[in-house]
Amino acid sequence: MDYGKHLYEQKKADKKQKKSQKQTEVKGIRISLRIGEHDMQTKIKQAKKFLEAGNLVKFSLIFKGREHAHTELGYEKFKKFVDELNDVATIDTDPKKQGSKLMMIMAPK
Repeated sequence: MDYGKHLYEQKKADKKQKKSQKQTEVKGIRISLRIGEHDMQTKIKQAKKFLEAGNLVKFSLIFKGREHAHTELGYEKFKKFVDELNDVATIDTDPKKQGSKLMMIMAPK
């Protein structure tokens, strides 16, 4: 077997393996502190769809104005998301505040 044929076969095998790999994406869901119950259920349904497809979901809650003084309400909103999505996802990154945003990442089980 000559070396050129070996390289060709190796590249072909690598290309086939790379093609079959699934790249995970990070899908984003933005909410506000004053989100309604129906809107919350819609966002939960969308997040379930993303998680069942094998993607990570990044939740962002943006504080505006005087909402900055009540960050505990944001953590409660995220707790609701975690409770609803507990059967299909786990917390990858705990909720943390970065500037005026509160962020959390969930990964599929």
